[in-house]
Amino acid sequence: MNLDELRERLTSLDKKIIEIIGERQSIVSEIGQYKQQVGRATRDYERESVVLNLAKDNALKAGIDPKLAKEVLQLLILSSLTNQERARVEAEGKGNGRKVLVIGGAGKMGHWFVDFFNSQGFTTFVADKSLDTQARSFSDWRDAGIDYDVIVIATPIKVSATILHELAEMEPKSLIFDIGSLKTPLRDGLNAMISKNCLITSIHPMFGPGAELLSGKHLIFIDVGNEIATKKAKELFSATMVKQLDMDIDNHDRLIAYVLGLSHALNIAFFTALADSGEAAPKLAKLSSTTFDAQLIVSEAVASDSPELYFEIQKLNEYGLEPLNALCASADKIREVVINNDKKGFIELMQTGKEYLATRG
Repeated sequence: MNLDELRERLTSLDKKIIEIIGERQSIVSEIGQYKQQVGRATRDYERESVVLNLAKDNALKAGIDPKLAKEVLQLLILSSLTNQERARVEAEGKGNGRKVLVIGGAGKMGHWFVDFFNSQGFTTFVADKSLDTQARSFSDWRDAGIDYDVIVIATPIKVSATILHELAEMEPKSLIFDIGSLKTPLRDGLNAMISKNCLITSIHPMFGPGAELLSGKHLIFIDVGNEIATKKAKELFSATMVKQLDMDIDNHDRLIAYVLGLSHALNIAFFTALADSGEAAPKLAKLSSTTFDAQLIVSEAVASDSPELYFEIQKLNEYGLEPLNALCASADKIREVVINNDKKGFIELMQTGKEYLATRG
């Protein structure tokens, strides 16, 4: 066969692959409906393991790289789970035409919540200073009123603190929650809501606005003094596969200082060191390594995100300085062992880190 004929065969096979994927997705949809009818969980890790092991065995028999087969099946499984979760959220939606107001709904995470509530059958209203006031949208949240079943505060942390205080004076009957990355700066506002007997709680989605599948993701709930509000907020996510975690305000911010504050600072230090090095980025890219490339990917994501949000996470956390001091001290340790030609000390640093990371599971 000549090149054109071979490419034609390849095109025909590609078409068949897509058709088979479509058939597979159709069967998966039926499985999802069955699980929903009989009350079974959407995700079955044991079955996933069986599927991936079969893919590996079949790949070996067919002379295909098992890693490739596993990656293809994993992608298909994640796609299937995403579709099943979305279908279950829509089928079990708690909306039934109830009204929700998302303050800051034009922002990235605010928009995620708008889509989420829409999928559940809520009538969704958005208040955001970047919008013009029109049907179901307001440029000023105060103009939207308080006659809603749910009010979500998805604004920057300082703005959220102000909104909580103002809302408390209005004494809304809605279920209300913020989605802030920090909670201690909101403490006074949350307490003001509690003092007015408002149905208030606080949540922190540990996933970004691009999240489609919530399986494997965490959603933190902070009961600020109203157990009923926290329970109602949890019910909104019951159809998803998100893992719900309970924390108090202080533990949340102390741990977030490391989970977000430290990881952000580390990546900011990394790309700042590169930018200040005088080495051209294209030259460094040619000398890329596995570790360097992996760090670049994370750092690029951090550098592309909101600097205002990242500054708030660093500055407004009552526990924020501790991990920053630890980062500086760790860098000094590495510098000292290198300056002193302390091979043993360097090995000890590596071993300590290895032992610590081994405790994660």
